[in-house]
Order: sequence, then structure tokens, then C-alpha cells
Amino acid sequence: MDKNTLKTSFGKWITPINTKKLLEQVENSKQDYYTKKLTTESYIKLMLLAQLQGFESLEAMSDALIDDGLQKVLGFESISKSQLSRKNNEVNPAILSRLFLELVYQIKGIHFKNGKYMPLKIIDSSTLPLNLTNHKWAKFRKTKAGVKLHLRLVFMDKETVYPEKAVITTAKEHDRNQLEILVDDKEAMYVFDRGYVDYKRFDRMTEMDFSSCQD
Repeated sequence: MDKNTLKTSFGKWITPINTKKLLEQVENSKQDYYTKKLTTESYIKLMLLAQLQGFESLEAMSDALIDDGLQKVLGFESISKSQLSRKNNEVNPAILSRLFLELVYQIKGIHFKNGKYMPLKIIDSSTLPLNLTNHKWAKFRKTKAGVKLHLRLVFMDKETVYPEKAVITTAKEHDRNQLEILVDDKEAMYVFDRGYVDYKRFDRMTEMDFSSCQD
């Protein structure tokens, strides 16, 4: 990434983030109380860069700091993969969750200005493997452990596709148990695979929808 790309593309990624509110949340939770270099703000910026550039490891993220433009953006000249790993373990997920919801709210606001619409919402799950030795609580097979990410993706048009809701469960959790959590908008069309099929739930949800229309 050259300096111009860093300044324009990376800058656009950061702009929607309400830095003031983020820092307030970090301070209230004392997230960075003992942090001298890799603050939560810098951590988020570095993770955004990793997504933008398609880095595949913490080592690749560490190596990216040879760029002096990135050093200025983050406020430090180097970071080790072990420091990044510790930050991954220490960062408060509630802060990241609130940031995610705030960004989704901004996207929704843009489209509501353009009038009423019926979005297409796509639901699917992905299993993320974990080391069984360190994560026995997530065991789902004899030799495997993992968690499952249930994601709801909103497709507005070919220019606007964004994640709207995410639920994390253990990998052994069946997809259909998340159906009523992820299908909660009567003014949307949903698409999901057979893993979410549960006809008794469909009937119950349809009856609830009909009853609410009669009130």
C-alpha cells in the first residue's frame, strides 16, 4: 500500500467511526488502563487495514508496519504478533459490538431517507474451528471444537450489501434454533438454506404475524 492509497482508502474506512464515542466507551470500561502502545483505537484501525489488504496472519499485520505512513496513522513504529495476539484476547467484545451496530444504523439511515423499501436478507452460518485442548467448552465432535457464526446479510442493491446482525453460538448449536432471532422484520424477504428449516416454527411465526395484523 503506497502513502496515497493509505491516506485515501484507509481514511475513508475510518471516517464513519465516531472516534469520540469510541474513546468514551474505552475509558468507561478501562479497556486501555494499562496500555502504552496498542490502544483499542489503533487496534481497530489495524484490523480494518488487515481486512482491506487481505492479511492472512498476525505476522503479516506486524510486517505491514514498515510503512511510515501507517506508523503515523497508528501512532507507533512496530508491533509484534505476540502483542497483537494478547490484544485479541484482551479487547472487550462489547465495544466492538456497539461499534458494529452504530455503523449498521448509519447505513440504514441512508436508505430510509430514500423512502420505504423491502430489503432482501440472507441468513447463513459458518463454523470456526478452535483448538480442542484450549476450548473444551466448545467441543462438538470427538476431536473437534468450534463456534458458529450466524450472520444476517442485507442486500439492498449491487452497490449496497452489508452485515446487519451476527449471533455466535457453539458449533453444536443447530441453525434452526436461531431462526426466530434472525427473522424479526415483517417488512423483509428472507433467504436461508435447509439448515434453518423448522415447519413448526414457521407455523408459529406465521400465526403470530397474523395475530398482530388483526390487532
